[in-house]
Amino acid sequence: MADKKIKVTLVKSVIGTKQSHRATVRGLGLRRLNSSAELEDTPAVRGMINKVSYLLKCEG
Repeated sequence: MADKKIKVTLVKSVIGTKQSHRATVRGLGLRRLNSSAELEDTPAVRGMINKVSYLLKCEG
């Protein structure tokens, strides 16, 4: 499972969101709008994506 990758893209601004959600977005390696990151498919990363799914677009 860990050999798979997930591509996440920040499609909505973090302005006005909770501080913990902003920290989660930074933890995923996303800085500004439309920035993307390719991450390992692990339960920890899945949990972070689920927490801020309303800000992200996921592929793979």
